[in-house]
Amino acid sequence: MVTLDIVIVNWNSGLQLKDCLSSIIKTNKTGLSIDRVVVVDNNSQDESISSIIDLKKELPLEIIYNEENKGFGAACNQGALNSKADYLLFLNPDTMLFENSLINPLSFMEKPENKKIGIIGVQLLEEDGTVNRSCSKFPKAIHFVNKAFGLNRLAPNIFPTYKMETWDHNENRQVDQVLGAFFLVRRELFEKLNGFDERFFVYFEEVDFSYRAFKEGYYSYYLADAQVFHKGGGVSEQIKATRLFYSLRSRIQYSLKNHSLLNSIILIIVSLTVELFSRSCIAIAKGSLKQLKETLQGYSMLFSWLFSKVLKGGVN
Repeated sequence: MVTLDIVIVNWNSGLQLKDCLSSIIKTNKTGLSIDRVVVVDNNSQDESISSIIDLKKELPLEIIYNEENKGFGAACNQGALNSKADYLLFLNPDTMLFENSLINPLSFMEKPENKKIGIIGVQLLEEDGTVNRSCSKFPKAIHFVNKAFGLNRLAPNIFPTYKMETWDHNENRQVDQVLGAFFLVRRELFEKLNGFDERFFVYFEEVDFSYRAFKEGYYSYYLADAQVFHKGGGVSEQIKATRLFYSLRSRIQYSLKNHSLLNSIILIIVSLTVELFSRSCIAIAKGSLKQLKETLQGYSMLFSWLFSKVLKGGVN
């Protein structure tokens, strides 16, 4: 019997959280024991948590209440703490499982020839049934520079980004990284790497984890033979300026941690000049003052963070 702990980080996800948990109840669990379903609530102000209390009758549900939003990586580490299960599944609250969502990837991981697969992701389906092209290569600073200048749109084969957008995601294959919406990890590997790096408040924590796993001799695998519904965007749609800030900050943190200082400085300069200009021009071309305001707010937050870190003697 394979054992599994599921960790879900919640922040104002509304009824999506209940739908996600209900799908765990319904999914096929043949040969599988779900030891714990841990919901880590990052100080939600909606009724998402109160809506799931009754599900304790049908799930081994544990709820951790944080008095502040500790970020995604830190909350995942909280939920995984003291796990004794064979596997850990980090699952977004804006997902819903199907019949094969758990048993297929776990059966695949259990095969002796797959013991070096440390992380597995599945096919993510959007609301209209299309497949989300969710896998990526390990990002390099040049990938972000290509996108900032729009070179990836002009000649994607010559100036690629790190996202594997030209692949249809309809077959199984080894990849550098899978999306964190459904992130199945061997528990022993998670402990060996000391979990997610909590310096990433949100975004790139799974990228960094996957890269560290790769350096330890483990790789990530994409399994098209299992599906999960993923709404995408989630509650971050409500806070687009903040989302932009964290996305920009996390990629700079990732570059500073994993790339050369020169490449990181180039990335920072391009992000603060070319990309800011292009994002602003796109908003103006759309006639969206709201989008322009959100862009400027996001970059204002980034400038403030960088300035405060420089004053402290570093930006890591």
